[in-house]
Amino acid sequence: MNMLIFIVVGLLVHCVFLASIFDIYFTSPLVHGMTPQRTPLPPPAKRLVLFVADGLRADTLYELDDNGTAQAPYLRNIIEYKGSWGVSHTHVPTESRPGHVALIAGFYEDVSAVAKGWKENPVEFDSVFNESKYTWSWGSPDILPMFAKGASGDHVYTYCYTAEKEDFGAQDATKLDTWVFDHVKNFFQAARSNQTLFSKVNEEKVVLFLHLLGIDTNGHAHRPNSREYKDNIRKVDEGINDIVSMLEDFYGNDGKTAFILTSDHGMTDWGSHGAGHPSETLTPLIAWGAGVNYPQKVTSQFFEDDFLKEWKLEKWKRLDVNQADIAPLMASLIGVPFPLNSVGILPLDYLNNSAHFKAESIFTNAVQILEQFKIKMTQKKETTLSFLFTPFQLLSDTEQINILRKARSYIHQEKYHEAVSLCKTLISLALEGLSYYHTYDRLFLGISVVMGFVGWISYVILLIVKTHTGLSRSTHDKASTVLLLYGFAAIGILIAFFLLIQTCPWTYYIYCLLPVPVWYAVVKEFRVIQDLASVVLVFPLGQSIGFLVAGALGIEILVFSFFYRSTLTFGLIAFAGWPLITRLWTQAKVTTLNWTLLCLLLAMFPLMPVVGREPNISLVTVAGLVILLISSFSLACLCKSKNKYVPKKDLTILLFQMLSIALSTYVVNSTHSSLHHKQGLPVINQIISWTTLASSLFVPLLSPTFFFQRLLSILLSLMSPYLLLSTGYEALFPLVLSGLMFSWIYMEKEVLQRYGDSLKPKLAVLNFSYTTDITQFRQLHLDDIRRSFFFVFFIVTAFFGTGNIASVNSFDPASIYCFLTVFNPFVMGSLLVWKIVIPFVLVSCAFEAVQVTTQLSSKSLFLIVLVISDIMALHFFFLVKDYGSWLDIGTSISHYVLVMVFTIFIMLLSGLAQLLTTKRIELWGRTKRHSM
Repeated sequence: MNMLIFIVVGLLVHCVFLASIFDIYFTSPLVHGMTPQRTPLPPPAKRLVLFVADGLRADTLYELDDNGTAQAPYLRNIIEYKGSWGVSHTHVPTESRPGHVALIAGFYEDVSAVAKGWKENPVEFDSVFNESKYTWSWGSPDILPMFAKGASGDHVYTYCYTAEKEDFGAQDATKLDTWVFDHVKNFFQAARSNQTLFSKVNEEKVVLFLHLLGIDTNGHAHRPNSREYKDNIRKVDEGINDIVSMLEDFYGNDGKTAFILTSDHGMTDWGSHGAGHPSETLTPLIAWGAGVNYPQKVTSQFFEDDFLKEWKLEKWKRLDVNQADIAPLMASLIGVPFPLNSVGILPLDYLNNSAHFKAESIFTNAVQILEQFKIKMTQKKETTLSFLFTPFQLLSDTEQINILRKARSYIHQEKYHEAVSLCKTLISLALEGLSYYHTYDRLFLGISVVMGFVGWISYVILLIVKTHTGLSRSTHDKASTVLLLYGFAAIGILIAFFLLIQTCPWTYYIYCLLPVPVWYAVVKEFRVIQDLASVVLVFPLGQSIGFLVAGALGIEILVFSFFYRSTLTFGLIAFAGWPLITRLWTQAKVTTLNWTLLCLLLAMFPLMPVVGREPNISLVTVAGLVILLISSFSLACLCKSKNKYVPKKDLTILLFQMLSIALSTYVVNSTHSSLHHKQGLPVINQIISWTTLASSLFVPLLSPTFFFQRLLSILLSLMSPYLLLSTGYEALFPLVLSGLMFSWIYMEKEVLQRYGDSLKPKLAVLNFSYTTDITQFRQLHLDDIRRSFFFVFFIVTAFFGTGNIASVNSFDPASIYCFLTVFNPFVMGSLLVWKIVIPFVLVSCAFEAVQVTTQLSSKSLFLIVLVISDIMALHFFFLVKDYGSWLDIGTSISHYVLVMVFTIFIMLLSGLAQLLTTKRIELWGRTKRHSM
């Protein structure tokens, strides 16, 4: 197969494998066609005020300061004298959009919702706002529009400040919240003189939504333990006090207003969110006003955490809920239908109403969730052959009718406690049944994807054996090939027909039909399989087992490194001892010493804290100075070299890159100093940062293609943006990694010389652009598997060396402050991704050099790398789960996605590395080169 075609096919196959887990494990839970359900009794409140303090942690709000004073005195007073309180448990991903959807619509978006980020309502769903008579909302342009545009009719009104105000480098982010409070006050002041508006705000079923982003912005900029974050909480507390007083005055203290304060997500100590750490998933919930229970004093209460004592709230009953439970609570308080897609369970302990009202409300809640179950069951029944359909046994049609009839009977008989208990049982069964039908096709799809995975890995192994080793010289038998083609075509038609009569989604055709051509390609090479089997059978059994054990152990180390970064440390220590085991040290003592020391130095990084948790700009400065020293030494060596003439333009490029490093070091210090003094991001710093980033991939192409000159140029160009994106010790990481890569190139040269395989000249005079002669390439050896494993290990080290950034919450927003401070999630995400990619590029360029020095075709080593990464991906496919803690679920998804992206990315990275190493742009015309 042509290599270009192979790469294209490989990319498509891996994109299918990557997308498969979202169809198998995390499809959208939404169904449509339900009937709205509302409590038949009159509600206690005419209006609801929802305060969402974005990024507010439960512990920071509830705890007392060093003087024993509450962070939010007004809200503390509410907890002790006027309302109910607890902790709202959010779900992964702890991002703004999924958090607000859970709060206002009552369901948890699938985990892939984090990719949708801040889009405006890409999926149709019902919400409390949609069911209200009128909703007025004030706050961020990233949150409010998605609920307004999702509403039916024109009754959800939004008032947003401009996106430019969401500036992490602003002098005072509390202005975002002050803007909201001021505009709410102005709105009600205007309503006094506007009869139409006055009539609307006095209607029933009205919602007022105040989205307060200042706390989240200050948390990102200054960390949750900072004075700015806690001062913002006090400002919000004062603002809420003012709004409550103003509303009570406006409505004449009619006692018909309910208030709820909560948050969409929390925040880690280092100012980020997105994963499942308790600091991100535990958010406050305080409710008071019409229809809400007063404080309930208790003598003792038990929770797994020890927060009650820390918060000095042991005497007041803590009522914890799941985040989605807040939506039915709001609906019940103002008497609107429960959101159609809500899976929240009404927290009855928050309600201050009659037992009859509570029973009717939970009955409505049960019917609303049961409606979703019935729609889901019907949909699955219609798309499954009757003899293959297995219904959810615990909630048959008869059982549903019996439970509903019995619950209604209890309510009529005023046995409200029994009715509530029975409705909760029905809700539990309906939710379990929803999950059952939601995952109905999981086993079937999983088997299909695994068959495709195994077939693909088998095909790549056979391709290696056939084209890059001397183990097989077999040719195809045309007659048997045609027979196989017809046979597999028949199998594909049968599968397609089976899916067609079940009216399966189009994605099912891809997952189920993909294994057919893949396995056809494998079986077609049956003669290669025979040749490979004959070689393996004559190989000593002990050595065969040894190779298998070593290979399995190597892959398990790579897999473990995704869970425990310290595994990389053990791997690097083992690498340090490799020359001693193979006795390479006897022929190259200096090279071996360099390799060992650099392996041990790099092994320290996985043991350090995750990047971003402890910023230290002085270490970034040290890294800048070290790279300047290295480049100065390299410049001196080039100028003093007697064997090589160095054109002035090459020296100019090197000096330009050194200047870029110096500027980057200055900009990092200047920017963080300016932000520390709340003077914002200097424009000149921003210009320098973006210019440096734009030139980082272009400048290396101007340098000579001699091995070390080009590799040094790539390092200097990529270090400039990396310094700008660094906040601590990670700035030193690419330096140590690059040093080890240079040493690796030398070590591989020594390995080949030891076995007498290398006829190449010295590395110093090797030129990337002169190494494309196919006749020089050799066949693969067993040692090349070790080289490929080294590459994969270094790629994984490049990713996890400075932090377990498989978790979204390890991203430090401070990393991008040299480029922008105004909130822009996609630009910020792109910059952080580029920061991750830079070490990858350094490793890939070194691997390109290893391929050249070892006289190997890049195709052959690339195929071995592909097999190793695909085996890892298959391993993680079996580890993906959607049960257990949300941290476990998020971790399992991110690991599989990461290793699949690795595989796809390695294909693209190989091309980028070839471009960076072999191509040169001549701006000044060609200059005569003199060497040796």
